Formats: sequence, C-alpha cells, structure tokens
Amino acid sequence: MSTASEVSGRRGARGGDVRGNILAVSMAEFAAKGFTGARMDDIALRTNTTKKMIYYYFGDKQGLYRAVLESAIVSIRAEEQRVHVDELDPVDALRRVVELTFDYHEQNPDFVRLMANENTHRAFYLGQSSERSELAGPALDLLSDILQRGRESGVFKEGIDAVDLHFTITSFSFFRISNQYTFDWLFQFDPVAPENRERLRKILTDMVIGYATLM
Repeated sequence: MSTASEVSGRRGARGGDVRGNILAVSMAEFAAKGFTGARMDDIALRTNTTKKMIYYYFGDKQGLYRAVLESAIVSIRAEEQRVHVDELDPVDALRRVVELTFDYHEQNPDFVRLMANENTHRAFYLGQSSERSELAGPALDLLSDILQRGRESGVFKEGIDAVDLHFTITSFSFFRISNQYTFDWLFQFDPVAPENRERLRKILTDMVIGYATLM
C-alpha cells in the first residue's frame, strides 16, 4: 500500500509534468502567433487538458504568457551556468560563454521569437514579473566573475561592464536568427547557412575577446 507521502509525491510529479507540458506547448504557440494571436483553446487541445486546468496553474492568459517568458529566460540562464568558470582560465571561460550564447540562439529559435514578440509590447507582460533579479542576475554574475578573474590575472583590461558585454554577445547572436530573412534578401547573405556558421561564430568570439583583453 502506498503511503500518503508517496501518493503526494506522485501527484506532485504529475502536476509538474502537466505544468511543464503546458509551458512547452504554450511557448511554441506564443512564439508562432504572439500573445494576441495565440488561443487558449488551441493550447488546451494540444496539451490534452482543459482551459480550466491551465487557469488553475497560471491564473489567466497573461499569467501563462508571463510564465512562458520567465521559463524561456530561465532556460538560457541554466545553460549559461554549465560554464564551469573555476575550471577554465578567464579567456577560455569568456570564449565558452560567447560560443554557448551563439549556439543557444541558433538551437532555440522559439526563444528568439518570444523575445522579439515581447519587445513589440515594450516588455509590458514581462514587466509584471517579480523575478527580474533571478532572470538577469545569473548572467551578469557569471560575466562579472570571469572579468574579475581576468583582471586579477592581468589578461583583461579595467572598466569593462558586464551589461555591455552581455549586450554585445546577445545582440549578435539574436540578430543572426531574428533578422536572417530580411538580411538575406537585402544582402544576399544567409547568416544561418551552414557555410557561414563557423566564420560568424569566430567573428563574434574574436570581437569579444579582443575587446576584453589588454592590447
């Protein structure tokens, strides 16, 4: 016979699975159609659940959308934490962060679409989140740690701001995915074509390392 705690644990696991499935399906739906175009009926159908269950977990459509945005940012923050800074010298650690960011945006186009969509709303929905420090802090802490170690070892120059560095790394990686079609049409250059990938990845890495290191 199952104990009460075992039953509760299984219910919690199932609840987590349901919530996670709703988030995953909703991410694809919001990324494809934006907040206005996404329909709760479609999300409920694709998750094989009900709108009532979705509202139970997330309150309303805005709550679900905000949770999707938070979850998307948490995912890239978790990926960044895979860089074990203490095991790498500062230059290699920074290079790894650049490469990881470049790769993550390429591998997660729904993340790019979500952030682009939310920017059309001027971060209105994300602005209702109470998790800003948790969503932003880990990325800046990681870069600040790498920069500090680099300065102490004499390879990085003084005065480099972690926010500036994060902006530079992210903007290149983001633009390559978000603007690939218009850029290709204008300049007949596909930034996501396989033959261009490694060169662009190296360009970004070289720019960031070149900016950070002492000349």
